[in-house]
Amino acid sequence: MGISRLEVSKPTIAAIAGYCYAGGLELACWCDVRIADDTSTFGVLNRRWGVPLIDGGTQRLPRIVGLGNALYLIETGVRIDVQTALRMGLVQEVVPAGTALERARELAMRIAEYPQLSLVADRASALALDGIEAERVRGEVTISSDEMTAGLERFLSGDRPAPPQG
Repeated sequence: MGISRLEVSKPTIAAIAGYCYAGGLELACWCDVRIADDTSTFGVLNRRWGVPLIDGGTQRLPRIVGLGNALYLIETGVRIDVQTALRMGLVQEVVPAGTALERARELAMRIAEYPQLSLVADRASALALDGIEAERVRGEVTISSDEMTAGLERFLSGDRPAPPQG
């Protein structure tokens, strides 16, 4: 936990291959651009064990995919495939398996060639958030709850409730 507390002034690009769940999804949402390979799946699977999003997920995810899609993911804990993530706007590009990092590097090189002053200023304005602290405070209350403790015990015992089919 803590990625939401990092402030970088340069563009960030996520290269996603395979599972992108819970905190990994929050990390991906922290990035400006998400490139996913065609094996990727996404979800707020922590929902099934009572673990909250406390690293910016409740603020960034709705801004990326819209409130309806974000609440669908947050409330149901459904797992979605990469094509659904693309349709929602969660990822910007889908590439063949094993090429996400290469494509992310290509984009980074192109972005690095642009004049940086206006790019950095526009990025900062677009990313200004004020709900991150509120999310942290509300989420931390649930971390010490009996409900979360029981959920984590179920998880450790191998209990994997089936999510709704998406």
